[in-house]
Amino acid sequence: MSQTHDAPDFQEIFDAQGTPLGAILGPAAWALVRETVLGRFASPAAEPVMPEPLADWEGLVQTWDFVYPVDLDVACTCGNASADWRHDEPRKFWLLAANMGGLVTFRCLACQSRILKRHFDDAIVVEVRPFTPEKCLRNKGRAS
Repeated sequence: MSQTHDAPDFQEIFDAQGTPLGAILGPAAWALVRETVLGRFASPAAEPVMPEPLADWEGLVQTWDFVYPVDLDVACTCGNASADWRHDEPRKFWLLAANMGGLVTFRCLACQSRILKRHFDDAIVVEVRPFTPEKCLRNKGRAS
């Protein structure tokens, strides 16, 4: 494909019979049509909000056998913090998982980071993983 400096960069794609299949747009071409294209397609439905696994949390608390008391504090690198994540109004953290092995995971509702609290016999190790967008819809298995 020949291009001049003023022409947008794109390539049309056809099957063996010459039927159009689509096009590949380069950065300049995409910049020209992005808003129009995105405006024509309905945005994907919002992911359903999963309920917090509070029964898993309660199970961990009921069988707590660590040498330290149950810890309810959660803090994120963005500055969001709570002394008791269960009673914040409005909520600052969302419980994602809790298991009998002592792993408790939260999502920061301010910056969407993931906070992992690993409870060991004599210590708690906290890790904060910055938010990364989920795979784009193109990479998710779905029927077209």
